[in-house]
Amino acid sequence: MPMTRDQHDARDVGRRTSDVGRSDEADELSQILKQVRRIELRTKKLVSSLASGGYRSAFKGSGLEFDEVREYSAGDDIRHIDWNVTARAGKAFVKVFREERELAILLLVDRSGSMRFGAIPGISERTKQALAAEAAAGVAVNAMRNRDRIGLVAFSDRTDIHLPVRRGRGHSLRLVREVMAGGGRGRADLTHALDELRRVTKRRAVCFLVSDFLDVDDRFTAALAQVARSHDLVGLRVADPAEAALPAGRHPLALADPEGDGEMVLSLSASARHDYAAAYADQRQRVAAVFRGAGADLVDLRSDQGAATAITRFFRERRRRVR
Repeated sequence: MPMTRDQHDARDVGRRTSDVGRSDEADELSQILKQVRRIELRTKKLVSSLASGGYRSAFKGSGLEFDEVREYSAGDDIRHIDWNVTARAGKAFVKVFREERELAILLLVDRSGSMRFGAIPGISERTKQALAAEAAAGVAVNAMRNRDRIGLVAFSDRTDIHLPVRRGRGHSLRLVREVMAGGGRGRADLTHALDELRRVTKRRAVCFLVSDFLDVDDRFTAALAQVARSHDLVGLRVADPAEAALPAGRHPLALADPEGDGEMVLSLSASARHDYAAAYADQRQRVAAVFRGAGADLVDLRSDQGAATAITRFFRERRRRVR
């Protein structure tokens, strides 16, 4: 049956809409790939520094693996006697183990609304989300070079994406792309992220929790302490310098909640700016105390400086501690 004029018009509109949709998707993919390339350039310093030994020696492996057997000598642990070899040889032999150097690494990356903050002319050149992606890229590339397995849990108030720990360049690049490609919505449920970590990672792993940690409560404190007993946990706290203080001005400042629909109007008087700065500093000290109490490391990253310097310094300090 021939189509009517209206049907022809509808088909043409559908084709144009489909073409526009494919064009938008292609443009979005092109922008993501450009961002990934910029991240790779920014993290060259971090990658070369960690590849020289800092990354590998900063963390212990996930266990012990059998290496060889040798003749028993005084002081050896009798629990390591290899009874089969001992019976055949007629004298005692023990199993020798070495540390298993393969690392399982998991990135837990906050993609809530507050991570969109930043990229303010004259203050910071990137958003907190872009800074988180830089940090994730540095860790992922080093995992790839060292043939370690790496995975990702990207979260807001729920798990947005879960990539199981695997090796390979393609897997590592997809991980970085996922960190950059989405997010910037909803609230951050840090306790949910730690619960997800316990659910998906049974063996001991090195876990990097990347967030601005703006909402830390008693539930998170308890969950962090529990996870730190089973895993090697490192917090990467991303911040923008514009968050630390209110701007000076005579007119009130309206602030929108990046993770909800609320709005707040703040005075910009000297006393109000003083109270805000004090509250911001107190919140950061509280987060640092929570990590200290759990025996976990906390590394501060700033969106006006990039990730490489701070993370390289942390690995250097961490390497000295574990020797």
